Amino acid sequence: MTDRQTRSTADVVVLGAGPAGLVLGNLLQERGVDCVVLERAERAYVQTRARAGFLAANTVRILERHGLAEGLRRRGRAHSVCEFRSADGRFRLDYGGIGLGERHTVYPQQQLVTDLLTRFLAGGGRVEFGTEAVAVCDADTERPSVSVREADGRPGRWRARYVAGCDGRYGAARRSLPDGSVRRYHCDHGVTWLGLLAEAPPSLDAVGYAVHERGFAGHMARTSEITRYYLQCERGTAADAWSEERIWDELELRMRSAEYGPLRRGRIARRGVVDLESDVLEPLRHGALFLAGDAAGLVSPCAAKGANLAVLEAEILADALVDDLLHGDSAGLDAYSARCLAHIWRAQEFSDWMIRLLHGPSGAPEGPSLFHDSLRRSRIASLRTSRSHQDWFAEHYVGV
Repeated sequence: MTDRQTRSTADVVVLGAGPAGLVLGNLLQERGVDCVVLERAERAYVQTRARAGFLAANTVRILERHGLAEGLRRRGRAHSVCEFRSADGRFRLDYGGIGLGERHTVYPQQQLVTDLLTRFLAGGGRVEFGTEAVAVCDADTERPSVSVREADGRPGRWRARYVAGCDGRYGAARRSLPDGSVRRYHCDHGVTWLGLLAEAPPSLDAVGYAVHERGFAGHMARTSEITRYYLQCERGTAADAWSEERIWDELELRMRSAEYGPLRRGRIARRGVVDLESDVLEPLRHGALFLAGDAAGLVSPCAAKGANLAVLEAEILADALVDDLLHGDSAGLDAYSARCLAHIWRAQEFSDWMIRLLHGPSGAPEGPSLFHDSLRRSRIASLRTSRSHQDWFAEHYVGV
């Protein structure tokens, strides 16, 4: 076997260096399983791409259990309060003090990814940056492979015993699934957000959800100097269609700053358009290929479940792979899909509930629109006044 062939083999080939792929890589490495992570982007991009920043209590427990929580413990901030604003007033909900008594930890995803990557490389882990997975081949055999386009543009191939597809909704893992081998569940919720990262301190000490006749607006702190905002906009709106002045004026209007105090403005450092969609595949195992993270199930960002599901799925898959490769026990791999899908559908149900709570029906005629608006006001009123409703919200808001 040549040096190149030796370098291009591993017990587990992991596609994608996001939270799912890097948690999986760390857990496998920790227990002596030979693995490699293939990532099409360069390292600098991987460590700076901004994503979600709310880590559930169970996610923190998983990271702590495996010694991966040092960074978030030093720099993360506990968070447990939501503030809802609407035409009927505002109210705050300290969800950390009800339900199961669990809180979020605010820790930007790019910082978590940097921590995981640093730990993996420090332990001798292999990450092939600039290597694009093209296809997963022979997944129905005991020696699957991944064809790649390497950083120098040449074609290559990685051989493995198992392949973990943690490369997202449009990655090679999903593209390689045989026709008719999966059932896809997809929902376009008919809602579009303008996602904004502002170089401005938070204006609230809570996550802010504003329901307004002009559309939803959201406020989520990231750090003491960076705040993420969301503005509902019309489908097809370009990311750069709105000026900064228009953005801030619209945020002020929808968050009712005239009543509750002005927002702290700053430069809009990053913006993007997000169409709220949900997408799930069943099953998540196809021979030697396993799906995790967004490749397994895309959850709309309305309830901040994506990264938390990714970490949970990575731990479940790591335990199952270790049992099989080191102990000859395949029960965990056989149960992987069903276990993860139970969590995915629970997250989908709550995310769908949040979407309907915060947004009016898309394109509905006046009669149904008025009806659904009244239902939405009733849901918010119940969340304001009903302790049992608040407990349900708290448990599902933090839980995965």
